[in-house]
Amino acid sequence: MNLIVVPGDGIGPEITDATMVTVRALEKRFGLKLSIRNLDSGLVSLKKNGVTMRDEDVEAARRADGVILGPMSVAQYPPVAQGGINVSARYRTALNLYANVRPCYTRAGVPSMAKKMDLVFVRENVEDFYVDRNMHAGVGEFMPTPGIVLAVGKITAEGTRRAARVACELARRRPRKRLTVVHKAPVLKLYNGLFLDSAKEVAREYPEIQVDDLLVDAVAALLVRTPERFDVLLIPNMFGDILTDEASELAGSLGLAASLNHGDDCAVAQAGHGSAPDIAGKDVANPTSLMLSTAMLFEHAGTKTGDEKLAQAARCLQESVDAMLERPETRTRDLGGPLGTRAFAEAVVQRIRE
Repeated sequence: MNLIVVPGDGIGPEITDATMVTVRALEKRFGLKLSIRNLDSGLVSLKKNGVTMRDEDVEAARRADGVILGPMSVAQYPPVAQGGINVSARYRTALNLYANVRPCYTRAGVPSMAKKMDLVFVRENVEDFYVDRNMHAGVGEFMPTPGIVLAVGKITAEGTRRAARVACELARRRPRKRLTVVHKAPVLKLYNGLFLDSAKEVAREYPEIQVDDLLVDAVAALLVRTPERFDVLLIPNMFGDILTDEASELAGSLGLAASLNHGDDCAVAQAGHGSAPDIAGKDVANPTSLMLSTAMLFEHAGTKTGDEKLAQAARCLQESVDAMLERPETRTRDLGGPLGTRAFAEAVVQRIRE
């Protein structure tokens, strides 16, 4: 498996190093054949190369089997004209990573605001109001005259259908076999109406799953009140950006939020949280999110290639991380435990070896 590793900004290098320690342990235990190449992106690349991301980095990722992407300090980047490319957005659009898959679940012993949650969001990942203007003319943000800004989004039937297919395939593999399509179609009749109609068109091909739809504001409320109602949720890009963070926090912490961006050919594992520059270099960041995202990347690659060793490694990493989170003495400090970033990685490695 050829891997690209991008440490990122802020706490990115620390949690990426911690994650790669566990990857090396998995490589040894399961006899994985990994080829790993590190790339500088973000603020380090801006200083060295004048841009936060080079075109050749995208091409390297295109040739690889997967990317492990650390958090990026996008708020600190200069304008695009001065080299401040949004790295994660460029990966998503250039590699056509049209599905963002984010599981959210409560864990035994981990404090959470939700009593019981076990759901997965499938977020359409390259359309809506987050479209890259450099790749799609006529969309994005515009200021036609001072004091007025227009935000033009884009939803297509085909873009929705391919994300819906990912959600339906996922739903039929889960015990509850339930899919909820999230939208605001009564207000955005054409914009979200197309999303809803296209999603239901695909869902009709899966008679074994139960399908319903809900308004995004209702979902936001029900995630707080009765999150156990949900199984798999298909959601447009911007709404998904917001509600996945809400669900992750309710399940315990954004620091636990795994995330995988994938299309037909490429996949990028990415932590669900930001770069937290205020705690960078202090050995206190929780690496769980990137570790679990990497487990998702291995599972995806194993399914795609039929490599059972990758699938076994993915299960081992997820189970090892969750086992450490169950016990107060092996949790990181943000969850009330005593461990720093490196010590948590070492604890996970020990569990992997066992």
